[in-house]
Amino acid sequence: MAGYRDYGPAAPHEPDMTGSNDPIHSITPNERQIFDYLLKPDDSYNEAGVYWGDMSLAQQIKFVTNGDAKESKRELSSIWAMFKKDPLSPVSYYFKNMVLPGAGLGLEGYVLFSIGNIKPLFQAKGSFPDCWKTEKICNATWIAAVEYMEISGIIVGQILVGILGDWLGRRWGLIQDATIMFIGLVMLTAAWGVTQNGWVICYVWSLFFYGIGVGGEYPMTATSGMENAVGSGKISTKEDRLHRGRKVTSAFLMQGWGQFFNQVILILLLLIFHHGSGNPPYSKVATQWTYRVSFAIPAVGTLWLVYYRAYKMKSASKQLTAAKKKSKVTGYDTESLKLTFTYFGPRMIATAGAWFANDVFFYGNKLFQSEFIGVILPDNTSIMPGWLYNLINVGVSLVGYYLASFLIDNKLYGRKRMQMIGFLMDFILFVVPAFHYEYYKSSAHIREFQTMYFLSSFFNQFGPNAVTFLVAAEVYPTPIRATAHGVSAAAGKLGALTASVLYNYIDTQTKFYVVPWFGLMGMLVTLLFLPDTTGLDLKEQERRWQYIRAGRESDYHGVAVHHKHLSWWERWRGVGRYYAADVDYKQKIEEMRVDWEASQARKAGEKAGHWDDDDDHEDSVWSSDVSTFFERTKGSSPVILPREKDYME
Repeated sequence: MAGYRDYGPAAPHEPDMTGSNDPIHSITPNERQIFDYLLKPDDSYNEAGVYWGDMSLAQQIKFVTNGDAKESKRELSSIWAMFKKDPLSPVSYYFKNMVLPGAGLGLEGYVLFSIGNIKPLFQAKGSFPDCWKTEKICNATWIAAVEYMEISGIIVGQILVGILGDWLGRRWGLIQDATIMFIGLVMLTAAWGVTQNGWVICYVWSLFFYGIGVGGEYPMTATSGMENAVGSGKISTKEDRLHRGRKVTSAFLMQGWGQFFNQVILILLLLIFHHGSGNPPYSKVATQWTYRVSFAIPAVGTLWLVYYRAYKMKSASKQLTAAKKKSKVTGYDTESLKLTFTYFGPRMIATAGAWFANDVFFYGNKLFQSEFIGVILPDNTSIMPGWLYNLINVGVSLVGYYLASFLIDNKLYGRKRMQMIGFLMDFILFVVPAFHYEYYKSSAHIREFQTMYFLSSFFNQFGPNAVTFLVAAEVYPTPIRATAHGVSAAAGKLGALTASVLYNYIDTQTKFYVVPWFGLMGMLVTLLFLPDTTGLDLKEQERRWQYIRAGRESDYHGVAVHHKHLSWWERWRGVGRYYAADVDYKQKIEEMRVDWEASQARKAGEKAGHWDDDDDHEDSVWSSDVSTFFERTKGSSPVILPREKDYME
């Protein structure tokens, strides 16, 4: 594909004020160099101005490999420079940019993982088995409701806070999530009743309330993390384009660290309160102290999170505010919601359907553990082996989380391929023991069974669990991003709810027969309906959205409709026919002209004493060459772009 730099020097002429001549042909070499720098960055285009998606496979491999090597060298040099200046500065950088954005998910991962870990302690000998195990003195429905109400609360939070986050703003959603989680943790820590059944009821409703805050964390963390990664300028940065996925998944993997620290703390607390022993019988006092202190610890961290979000994240809603302003919307953008389902409806099948399938797998992973522990330790009555194997499993999962974070932005692997391979591997790792169940359950082959357990955890994290969290926000426009993410996440929890109900009515081997097919389902909906946003500048997607919002979808010709970034379904519908790199290059320059003219008018107004209090401006991109070009070619373009159309109304 030829770039504009291939056409050679343009013939000199005076600015054409009639609009009959294309101003691009009067561009000087310096002006062309500036425009190429802004519109064809070297991490997405080669020296000939060809987009990486338009290269041959061999060219893509060379381009991506060289680019990744160059970027890795730059990052390592930067880390080394930070280390030489202050040995702890890389740690503080990681904490600020990776840990803090995912602190809410880390805390909720800690608490939700704790629910499943504490239940065996409640059921253990010497603790509260008459209530939690045999259900002699407690209502069986309320015992079962522990799982159902927790998931129900999360679903309510995901949908409700997703809508409110798009309506009132990301910052408000983040603050209210942390507040609800803090109150919920106080309720869980203090839960009790006149009878043990009353305690269970109080515990269940506390979980439901806490779950609402947890549910809201999903859309709020994903959208705010992504939008903060992209930045607020009109021109995206290399950091945005190359590491957007890593930044979001690095926040998400804090959920894994929450699970890890929960398991470590529970083991330590039980040893402390049970006189240094992890073996039964466990006293009621030891159980109560272990469970209540384990909830009190994250309550302190969550209270700090309320403060941090209220006072240190005041610009979290900036991208949403800018998007609403462009669309002239003040409340919830119902028109954008309607248009999203019209143009991106099939993407919801991918994000919601894949998340549903993934959570069935995520819940099904627990099937392995109870089986191999029973074979390896047939006379075991202690909860410690289960907790220790959980700890190992979380460690394996964390390896998957980090590997996903490192490769999710790689153009040769990326989001879609990672999710499909993860689903495929989980399918294989469940279907093999399903059809050779007794063989792998035997003492001679239980280690192979155990290996499949750990590998299924690894590929779940290094695959659909990490990718679904990212793409459920990334493939949708800013005005309804939190809503779409919340709906997709809620579908995932419906998958967990389906699994928890279904598993009560079928035996273990039947569960292994059922679960694998959700892997194939997830792989299929990913293949057909999920676009691959790896390597796509998110500002290009927002630019396309402005055309759609203006009713001019066919007038957008940029890389957001390149076949590399479209789903199979969208390709089949012919969305990619609008892609035209040369036309888009001209169009971007004319869009920049509109912004330049607006900045000139704003400056003229300021000189006349008319101050504009709108801070959504990015005047720093106007170099002298760009300004000179727009001055020389003023009035040359007859094209009316979406933003011009808004100005003329």
